[in-house]
Amino acid sequence: MAAAVPSQLQGRRVVVVGMARSGVAAAQVARDAGARVLCTDRRPEAPRVAGTEAVYGEHRREDFLSADLVIVSPGVPARQADVAAVLGAGVPVVGELGFAASRLAGLPILAVSGTNGKSTCTHLLGQLLVQAGYRTFVGGNLGVPLSEAVAQRAALDVAAVEVSSYQMELPGAFSPFAGVILNLSPDHLERHGSLESYGEHKCRLFHRMGAENAAIIPGSDRRLDDLSRYLPGTRLYLGGSPGVKWTRDALILDAGPDPGMLDLRGFRLPGEHNRANLAAAVLLATWFGARRDALSPALLEGLSHRLQPVGEKHGILYINDSKATNVDATLVALAAMERPTVLLLGGRAKERSPWNQLLLPLTKARAVVAFGEAGPQISDQLRAGGQDVVDAADLPRALLAGRALARPGDAVLLSPACASFDAFTDFEHRGRAFAALVSELE
Repeated sequence: MAAAVPSQLQGRRVVVVGMARSGVAAAQVARDAGARVLCTDRRPEAPRVAGTEAVYGEHRREDFLSADLVIVSPGVPARQADVAAVLGAGVPVVGELGFAASRLAGLPILAVSGTNGKSTCTHLLGQLLVQAGYRTFVGGNLGVPLSEAVAQRAALDVAAVEVSSYQMELPGAFSPFAGVILNLSPDHLERHGSLESYGEHKCRLFHRMGAENAAIIPGSDRRLDDLSRYLPGTRLYLGGSPGVKWTRDALILDAGPDPGMLDLRGFRLPGEHNRANLAAAVLLATWFGARRDALSPALLEGLSHRLQPVGEKHGILYINDSKATNVDATLVALAAMERPTVLLLGGRAKERSPWNQLLLPLTKARAVVAFGEAGPQISDQLRAGGQDVVDAADLPRALLAGRALARPGDAVLLSPACASFDAFTDFEHRGRAFAALVSELE
């Protein structure tokens, strides 16, 4: 078991590992609390933080072992040799999320995790809380590190926080007021090793809960039910009871302080999955105390790169779903489509991607274009299942092929089911590139 994180940092030696945005934010918080901060990253060009010491281009084991506290960014696994060494030596080690939560002086946190949909759900939750009049921080894995909330603490009532499995490797005393795991499917297996381990990391969301805290899972997910069965918290269910159910036009809540119905007519985000995301967000918000009559689903907006229309030319609608970095996310996107669809698939494949799961949904598609590093692998597996596939070297050529295959009234959907790192820095970069390419089409 990891040693406890010190509550007082004045004069303490703190080492921050991994200097992307989370690491930078954590280093600033520790510095402002009076700690002597050393930042370390194997990238020589990593960002510098004023008022701290930096060791870049390498990690020095002695820096880790001499620390009073080590804060680890989510991109650094707990099995990394230096992190594992200090864990074994009894040095307090915590992830950035857990560290930030420890500095937030009782701020209630509503946490959203799951394989797919967590960014959209967190985004919707933040909007609902603002509608209900709460001063709300929205961030976590979504893009704004929780550490950035520390300086805003006096002006906040609640935080809506997206939580990844990486962040649950070293969670410290992280304990949300309420939390949801939206779904569970194979992802990040290169880091966690198995679906079982991946699910166990997700369920750490509930480990420190009490009866006053809501621990929400899908009513139909037996694996999550088994993994969380003996964990604390009041168990609520998406699509079950007690919890929240939904139809096309309404949500039905039978848990929390304000049960009843919420009108969904006018809710603009397409697809059954987005109604499920909204249901989870409403259940979290109302458990916290938001009143149903303060919530207006018709006013909610979606996120960029999630089934985002980016242009229509000659009757063909172009949709950016670059956030779909695994097969399950692409299945959800296909299920939400209301037009005949040309699907663009490709990028860098994740380990053990089950491309054959796309075969049945693709019988309703106009065409499929495979591109990028994983293109040949996708093509081979889909063709083996009887699916015609057009090959393209990269995203620009895939878009041109998609335009040629589409007819007026169709959609060309970028929902790649792959990571973006073969050609782009992240899925957002890929999505912006796609939107720019669409704008340039004649």
